[in-house]
Amino acid sequence: MLKGVLATIGLVFALAGPSTVTGAPLDGFMIGHVPRDVGSSVSDFAYEPDEGIACASRVWERSTGSGGHAVDLTVVVLRGAGLTSLGELRSVMARHHERAPDSWSATRVGAQPGLRADGHVFWLVEPGVGVSVTIDAERFGSGELMAVAEGVRPR
Repeated sequence: MLKGVLATIGLVFALAGPSTVTGAPLDGFMIGHVPRDVGSSVSDFAYEPDEGIACASRVWERSTGSGGHAVDLTVVVLRGAGLTSLGELRSVMARHHERAPDSWSATRVGAQPGLRADGHVFWLVEPGVGVSVTIDAERFGSGELMAVAEGVRPR
């Protein structure tokens, strides 16, 4: 009987999809919300898009029908002495994403001012630390984008 109960519990967890709390911190931040339908392949990366800017990212991917993979969600923590303002962070984002600096509009992430456009939001947590969230806008609405962003909190 216990074996059957455990199998049922396992099936319920398997069908529920990824947890809404990812568990492991990302460079000092917890990610408190992840949409249920994001891909189950999760990877962490470290890179430097600009000199003096260090990034830690977590990426959720899913398999596509054609044998490839598609990115559903990316959360990035950026650190660097040059990140002194939201404007400086916007300059880094514009270069990294090859977008015009004025292509983002003002928003708020919790109490923090941020910038947002088409499946992407970022904000300065404090001087020297920024966070960026990018989501597949075709699969997930802007409500999920903001739910993920507002769930990113210092550990």
